Amino acid sequence: MNAKFSSRILIIDDDIDVLTSVELFLEENFSSITTESNPNNIISLIKKINIDIVLLDMNFRKGEIDGQEGIFWLENLKKQFPNLIIVLMTAFGDVELAVEAIKKGAFDFVLKPWENAKLLSTLISAHRFIENSKEKKIFKDQSSVFSNDIAKDYTEIIGESYAISQLKETIQKVAQTGANVLLLGENGTGKELVARELHRLSDRKNEVFITVDMGALSETLFESEIFGHAKGAFTDAKTDKTGRFELANKGTIFLDEIGNLSVNLQSKLLTVIQNRKVVRVGSTKEIPIDVRLICATNMPLKQMINSSEFRQDLYYRINTFEINIPSLKERNRDINLLAHYFLDKFKLKYNKPNLKFSEKALRVLKNYDWPGNIRELKNIIERATVLSDGNIVIPDLQISSGTYLKTKNNLNLEENEKILILKALEKNKGNITKAAHELGIQRNALYRRLEKYGL
Repeated sequence: MNAKFSSRILIIDDDIDVLTSVELFLEENFSSITTESNPNNIISLIKKINIDIVLLDMNFRKGEIDGQEGIFWLENLKKQFPNLIIVLMTAFGDVELAVEAIKKGAFDFVLKPWENAKLLSTLISAHRFIENSKEKKIFKDQSSVFSNDIAKDYTEIIGESYAISQLKETIQKVAQTGANVLLLGENGTGKELVARELHRLSDRKNEVFITVDMGALSETLFESEIFGHAKGAFTDAKTDKTGRFELANKGTIFLDEIGNLSVNLQSKLLTVIQNRKVVRVGSTKEIPIDVRLICATNMPLKQMINSSEFRQDLYYRINTFEINIPSLKERNRDINLLAHYFLDKFKLKYNKPNLKFSEKALRVLKNYDWPGNIRELKNIIERATVLSDGNIVIPDLQISSGTYLKTKNNLNLEENEKILILKALEKNKGNITKAAHELGIQRNALYRRLEKYGL
């Protein structure tokens, strides 16, 4: 037996026979059906039962055929419960009035006498609309919380060097345009932070920001995650799923590590970007989308185009405007500023308010090449804060070419694994696939380790 839809439905009609027949039909598909013949009880029922969908007749008193009662209750309900879904039941002659009612906020209407298939289809569509709205609200709320957290930590992109000043100026100019943006830069340079800043300064700033790690998606999961799927599309598709592009509608979608996408998946992504429509797996319905697209990669896309590893037409679609994010060694002047910023943050986190850098530590930090960029600097400062016993942070810090963080006689398995991962990434210039191969593990396994160690 199939699971019933969870939306709670209230049916309002003065004809008891109509109420009985609709209830008997719908209870096979919906878990909660309530009927009522007196419209004056609608408000109290909605508050008591927390109704999701109202199936509302447009005429109640005998002899009334103008539908004005239905319009009255529609306007009253939408005023008190703006998110309530209202489906109207109307006779054929009221169709023009019903269409006008939709403009006033009704979800849809069905003709009386109704066809069972049409009635069920309309209510299932209403249920799915509610579910998709809830899912998008969750993502929007999560995005808002995360954006607020970002704002607390990064009230601005930190730095005073010429390179970072130019970056800030570029972000200010590009953010308002709405153009598709391609962010290029090494691992750890802050591509997602730049993407969020572009969103924060755009006219979509009050909408959702959805981020997708393209390199972490397998071929089999890609379409379901990005485009969504319909119930029954495949074995485990027990419910409809909203894809990331749908969730990002009216907002911004950030596709990270786009250079790791296979040519086959690049083609599918290109179709959506070109048409501005998605089709869920297992469905034929086209769903329009309105999103700001920001992509990022550390891969050499132009070289990949020459070797047929990346589609040229996709490259031009995602690259209306290109922003190159400088590496940390290109903004050497900012190292001291960033180091103190992270130290202040971790002093508070680990309750070590008196910590400060030794002059030696600052010199070593400034003279290092930083292949892992800001992410590496942050990790080293955090670990050093934890390990420091006195008031001087990391006075014995040793950083040299090819060595990230050394402690005497360090046999800690996790620390050494972290060092090997960083070396593999440096050797392969940030290419996740090649680094994973070098380490003898699958790419997804490497992603899990990068997340585990905060790399």
